[in-house]
Amino acid sequence: MSALAWSWRNALHGVVLALPATVVCASDPHAGFALAVGVIPAAALGVTPTRGARFAVVPVGAIAGGSMLLGSLVAPFPTLAVIAIAALAFGVTMANARSAGRLAPIAAALGPALFGAGLSETSAAAGLTVGALLLAGSVYAWLVSLAWPERSAPPRPPRPRVPRAFALQYGTQLALVGAITVAAGFALGVDHPGWACTAALLISRPDPRALRARGYQRSIVVLLGATLACAVALLHPADAVLAALVFFTVALATALAGSRWYVLPFFTTLIVISMLIAGDDMRPAHWFVERVVLTVLGAAVALAAGWIVPAIARQVRSGRGDAAP
Repeated sequence: MSALAWSWRNALHGVVLALPATVVCASDPHAGFALAVGVIPAAALGVTPTRGARFAVVPVGAIAGGSMLLGSLVAPFPTLAVIAIAALAFGVTMANARSAGRLAPIAAALGPALFGAGLSETSAAAGLTVGALLLAGSVYAWLVSLAWPERSAPPRPPRPRVPRAFALQYGTQLALVGAITVAAGFALGVDHPGWACTAALLISRPDPRALRARGYQRSIVVLLGATLACAVALLHPADAVLAALVFFTVALATALAGSRWYVLPFFTTLIVISMLIAGDDMRPAHWFVERVVLTVLGAAVALAAGWIVPAIARQVRSGRGDAAP
């Protein structure tokens, strides 16, 4: 896999995905950027080789939307939110270790992270709206993807069995990451208390090298995406310019879906910050600082937990005389 892998097949799909948001953005930028949020799951997946496999984007959108809605429901109750994210992160990790299904890893990766994002919604109605957009965007992406011809797909290797001890260790790591970042978000009194949690859980990986790479890369690309969004806003562009921004952001995000580098947060940050600026008269600097600071906070917690929890687990196993998983 290339560091930046361009696919013309995915790029054309991204152009089609971007069309509804682009048209709406030309007259209502806030609504246009919101529609662009709805196709983010599809942009991340690209166009899979077979039509049967392409339907997977629909349950992915449902998982993303449902998680956002659940987060918005508990957002008014900070203590409950901290307990819920810890339980959810631990529970889906253990379920993923026992499941042979192909959607289980996606649910484990997206569910808790977007539950955290839902904590930033202002009400259950707002969470329902975002959830519906994610599901509708995924259905739209699946339907239009059927126009692409099929091609041969390499056989899928069976999912490796995850040792229970390792699942317990990683589930504990994610539970701590989720709980700490959600508690910090509420304690700081920021407008989006779930952003640090979402960043931390999307960064987290059981492989320390992958964790470090995602931590550094996400922090850098979020900084770049927020900078570009605020720079555009300071120019007070016409709605047509914002429509072009939506178009190219979604198309490029989809075209680069197969990249080894963690570039998707650049595009999601550009969309989200632009949406917030378009729907609020608060200065762009506010959203820039909040997004970047909470992302760096989330990355720091994820990196720290990825070092501390395995070290403690090794000490416990050494004291019991167990072999490492």
